Amino acid sequence: MADEARAGRLYGDGARGLQDRFDTRRLADAIAGGAVREGLDEGDAALIAQQSKVWIATTDADGWPDVSYKGGDPGFVRVTGPSTLELPSYDGNGMWRTLGNIEDDGRVALLFIDEGRPWRLRVHGTAVVVTDPARVEAHHGAQAVVEVTVGRVFPNCGRYVHRSGERARFVPRPGERTAIPDWKRLDGITETLPRRDLDALAADDGTLDGWDGSGA
Repeated sequence: MADEARAGRLYGDGARGLQDRFDTRRLADAIAGGAVREGLDEGDAALIAQQSKVWIATTDADGWPDVSYKGGDPGFVRVTGPSTLELPSYDGNGMWRTLGNIEDDGRVALLFIDEGRPWRLRVHGTAVVVTDPARVEAHHGAQAVVEVTVGRVFPNCGRYVHRSGERARFVPRPGERTAIPDWKRLDGITETLPRRDLDALAADDGTLDGWDGSGA
């Protein structure tokens, strides 16, 4: 798991309380032990290189959260090492909220979503605003560069990611059965599931496709 000094606690008291209320603490700990990493691997870098968008969350000087969408050509976010990535800042509306928040606070969270697989990746860490001309000019059209030092990386299952022109089939809908994601059948996970999930697995006839993009 990631160093808390670089990414904070993965589960605060609020998360722990809800995990206990819904009997998912065992599952949460299993996911933390198996999916949460301190840095980006080659697979993460390859997937990020194919993305044309990212959402970046920051915290302002008064402690309020903010989130912004950033887009560019595929590969505009560059993984420069296992613990670093760069995000160009193009011409915007002049508010400079995201980069201003980074100047004030520095803590960031990035969310990458690939509708094609589907796939999601969350990156937590700290960031600085780079305005050195040589660094900025390496990103065509950028006015500044956000350099992120990675503290924590973890993927999400993609079952609720809507693909282009297609609704995610895992979203619960009245009168329709909902498939159980395949990852809930994995050794090391199944035994951590709450009773409601175990009961659903026992009653499942296996006719609905449970692939949600995990492991793609």
